[in-house]
Amino acid sequence: HAADIQDRDGAVDVLAAIRRRFPWLRHIFADGGYAGDKLRSALASMGKWTVEIIRRSDTGEGFQILPRRWVVERTFAWLGRCRRLAKDWEKSIASSTAWTLIASIRILTRRTARHYQA
Repeated sequence: HAADIQDRDGAVDVLAAIRRRFPWLRHIFADGGYAGDKLRSALASMGKWTVEIIRRSDTGEGFQILPRRWVVERTFAWLGRCRRLAKDWEKSIASSTAWTLIASIRILTRRTARHYQA
């Protein structure tokens, strides 16, 4: 979606595209910014999806490890180690997507090779 659309408002369009490409997905994790009836009602009209909102504790102070959030942060860190993805050099979305896929293939290939070496 366009940059002038809040993520919370653009989530419905993004999730509709994800639904077409990955129809077997059923459970979505989202941070507190996506809480609200708009997303839940839109997902209800798209099929059997459940949304789990991951929030920080109101009583906790400082750094907190949030469930499932570390998976996202770890993945971004892995992708960020690829020099081409460290900065946004690409002029087209297709090129940026291709480089992200190449980086993901590299990560998965290394993980698979490590598994078979053991």
